[in-house]
Order: sequence, then structure tokens, then C-alpha cells
Amino acid sequence: MRFLIVAATLAITACGPSTEARSIPEYGYEVIHTYHHDPMAFTQGLFYLDGFLYEGTGLEEQSSIRKVKLETGEVLEKRDVPGQYFGEGIINWKDRLLELTWTTHVGFIYDLLSFTPKSQFEYPGEGWGLTQDGKRIIMSDGTPELRFWDPETLKELGRVRVTADGEPVKDLNELEWVKGEVYANVWQTDRIARINPANGKVVGWIDLTNILSPADRTEETDVLNGIAYDAKGDRLFVTGKRWPKLFEIKLVKRTAE
Repeated sequence: MRFLIVAATLAITACGPSTEARSIPEYGYEVIHTYHHDPMAFTQGLFYLDGFLYEGTGLEEQSSIRKVKLETGEVLEKRDVPGQYFGEGIINWKDRLLELTWTTHVGFIYDLLSFTPKSQFEYPGEGWGLTQDGKRIIMSDGTPELRFWDPETLKELGRVRVTADGEPVKDLNELEWVKGEVYANVWQTDRIARINPANGKVVGWIDLTNILSPADRTEETDVLNGIAYDAKGDRLFVTGKRWPKLFEIKLVKRTAE
């Protein structure tokens, strides 16, 4: 979620017991296409809409919301977030774009077309990721829970606890709605959890280890974070914080050893 921490504990943080990864289907990836991504964008939120990527970036004094041309990575529209806020997940609802902030309990609502600020709202706890299923907004807060909101009132409708083989999965970060499932980056790992929103159970793990090559990494490169889905084109995109590339990928199911 926030800043890069030594990765020695990744597998433990993401997966819990060592048997877990073997009992839940595992998916690798095939890279279909590689796109340019702003290497200074500390990606916190990402979604695809009508041919463009929308991206929310983080860090105090550096947070922004952006409209990005997929094919080139060109930033077509950008609005900086007030410097005291650490921008987090973003999502669209009708003609609005909603954005969370990390620890300040404040969210912002913008006009989707112009990024003009319209209003703000408050919520308890931390703000991490956002997505929507066409009926509800879905939020992550760093805990094993996903929250469901009414998209018009932003009132909480309920929560579900995310588990894998009965064990809670914490550090759920950037979210994306994909074919009836919630895909969630697990902070500090190269893994994405595929979550059944009805019961919170992880129904698949996506392992993106080494998708960004060592040659593309610098001291500024941070963790995997950012999932976007083009429902019409059935295209899945992933990137990371301060990554120079964004990838269109195809999932490849792994066979049991």
C-alpha cells in the first residue's frame, strides 16, 4: 500500500499457511502488450473507461487524478490533490469520479469529464482501494474486509470478510471488478486475489512475479499496484507504483504439481 518494505515476508503476508496456495487455483500470466507508464506515478487507483485509463496517484504533495491515453501513456487531463492529502483509490459513478485518501478520512468527488471538484465526504478508518459492480461501490481499507456503499448516498450497506482457506487476507489494496469477482492487489506482494464478493472467499491467486524485469527497476520502483479491466474488449491491465510500464495480460491457469 504505502511505501516499499523489504520483500522477504511477501509470501507469508499474502498467503498465510503454505498449504493455501496449493488448495486455491493459481494463475500465471502471458503478456499480450506493453504500454508506457509514467515512472513517477505512485499508482494508487486505476480503472478503464471508454478507451482511456483513469489513474489516482499518492504521496503527500504529489497526489493527483489523471486521464491517460492507453496507447502512449500521455496524461491528457490532470488535477493535483491538495498537498496535505495522500490520494488513494478512485472509481467512476455516472458523471462523477470518486477518490479516497489514506488516513485523513476524507474522500473527494469530481466531475468525471473536467475533474472539477464537486464535493467531499467522510468515512471511518483508512481509505485504500475502490471499484464498483454497477450497483454498489466497493472499498478496501487495508484490513481483511471489503465495504459496500450505496453509490448515491455513499452510506455503507455492509461488509464481507475476505478469507483464503479460512484465514483472513489483509492488506487488500487496489480493486477491480472483473466478471463478477473482485480482483485485489495484496500490498507488498506480486499477487492478486480473486474474491467472491458474496462470501469473501478467495477463489484464485494471480502470481505476477517478474512481470516487471530487473532491467526496468530503479531505486524509485515500488510495489505492484493497479488493476484495470476493459469489459467490452475483455482486456486486463496491471501496473505498479512508479513502474515505467503497464501490461495487458492474459491469465494462464497453472496445473497442480
